[in-house]
Amino acid sequence: MIKLLVTDELSAEGLEMLRKGGQVQVDVKPNLPHEELIKIIGDYDALIIRSGTKVTADVIEAGKNLKVVGRAGVGVDNVDVKAATRRGILVMNTPSANIMSAAEHTMALMMALARNIVWADASLKRGEWKRSKFTGFELNGKTLGIVGIGRVGGEVAKRAKSFQMKLVGYDPYIPPEVAVKLGVRLMPLEQVIEEADVITIHAALTPSTHHLISKELIAKMKPNAVILNVARGELIDEDALYEALKEKKIAGAALDVFTKEPPTGSKLLTLDNIVVTPHLGASTREAQEKVSVEMAEHVKMFLLDKRISNAVNAPVRGMDPKVIPFISVAERLGAFAVQLTDAPVAKVTVTVHGDLATVDTKMLTVSALMGVLSNLSGEQPNIINAEIIAKEKGIQIIESKVEESERYVNMISVSLQSDGVKREVRGTAFPSSEPRLLGIDEYDLDMPLEGDFLMSVHADMPGIIGRIGTMLGSRDINIARMGLGRDQKGGRALMLVSVDNPVSEAVVKEMSEVKGFEEVRSIELSKIGNRDYLQI
Repeated sequence: MIKLLVTDELSAEGLEMLRKGGQVQVDVKPNLPHEELIKIIGDYDALIIRSGTKVTADVIEAGKNLKVVGRAGVGVDNVDVKAATRRGILVMNTPSANIMSAAEHTMALMMALARNIVWADASLKRGEWKRSKFTGFELNGKTLGIVGIGRVGGEVAKRAKSFQMKLVGYDPYIPPEVAVKLGVRLMPLEQVIEEADVITIHAALTPSTHHLISKELIAKMKPNAVILNVARGELIDEDALYEALKEKKIAGAALDVFTKEPPTGSKLLTLDNIVVTPHLGASTREAQEKVSVEMAEHVKMFLLDKRISNAVNAPVRGMDPKVIPFISVAERLGAFAVQLTDAPVAKVTVTVHGDLATVDTKMLTVSALMGVLSNLSGEQPNIINAEIIAKEKGIQIIESKVEESERYVNMISVSLQSDGVKREVRGTAFPSSEPRLLGIDEYDLDMPLEGDFLMSVHADMPGIIGRIGTMLGSRDINIARMGLGRDQKGGRALMLVSVDNPVSEAVVKEMSEVKGFEEVRSIELSKIGNRDYLQI
């Protein structure tokens, strides 16, 4: 029985989806102390959380059976993704479920600031009637600076446009054409801060974006400008923001998020020119239901069907369909290539040729690394941790693309460098999705890329092929297929024999001693099957 632990609030519909079919045991333990989570997590295959649970490296280390951590929400800053990746644990989120709620909450805070709604409400309830005191400003014609023009930032842009606001923004990752379509003029962050009347932050929290809105940038804001944060508290230097608001160097702020939550004792809460809400960006009935159901659906799909979606630390998002048939090809080429080397691998180069070069092929590089590493280490590499394991072993990883392929629509080559020696294998998926080997080093051939092989490099002379057949036959090793290639007539030749059973080292050694043979190797691919983490 698959065991799943839920430690934060999940909707009834989400829990029902997880339990449906009786294949998953679902234990709900909200508000679990961190120490208790560490004690019990080893019994579970999966963990679903929201923002309340911290999945630290200690939790990851204690999760001996843990395969997936699902974060019902967008941000995963409460999950040690690096530790999970090293352990080969999948981290999922729900990046689209609460987009509308967060965008609408941003607009609500913007309006509250612009029209002094919070303070006017409190004043009227005290029995006062001070209309002139709460004179606000129109959004119409004002410049909105959007820091982070992703899903939420993009939706805010659409709504602000209907208010006739001028849109400027900063996002180093968004394609210029996307910004143009949204009506946002891209510019450097400092210029956005200087020009905007209203600044709204929608960036992801990473080490490089911590205190993205720094003391120096806050000092560049207009005196009548306001700033909003419905993303992550750590994106703003809260001490610098407090000083600017207290000294009335800027007009106001609206915060839904804080560096420490709840922000007990925060000086920001003492100010009279700030609107605050307790992390309500995703707190709508619709969003709560969406994130719960979506996370339940994707975690269960992974646990039962080994299908990956909404992955944070696996290269499967938005994968082009033409890549999928080549995943197995890349892994098999990697496993084949590493068995041609004797020294530690120093560099792995994965090159895609043809139509494949026009799409994202990160998955093929990772799959090739899996093939290489499965023969190098005692660990079980998967698409989540293969790259980090390779880097820990000092392996340089190079990805290359060539948009032309002479004989095939698409081709992959994997080359390894070890101790100054380079070995290369080439392959494709043809017909349909059948993995085929197209060449080894300078030799061209065409054979199915499956099973076990005996490979020899020898003098191109009569009798060699017969000698190999006789030696294998005398040891009850059946030849299934044979491929031949040579550099020139009478020069050197390569023969690849597909065999029904692996060829022992003793046979390889005996053949290596026969006159005319330069290299003899046994290549085993029969152990490569469908991996759990390869299901798309």
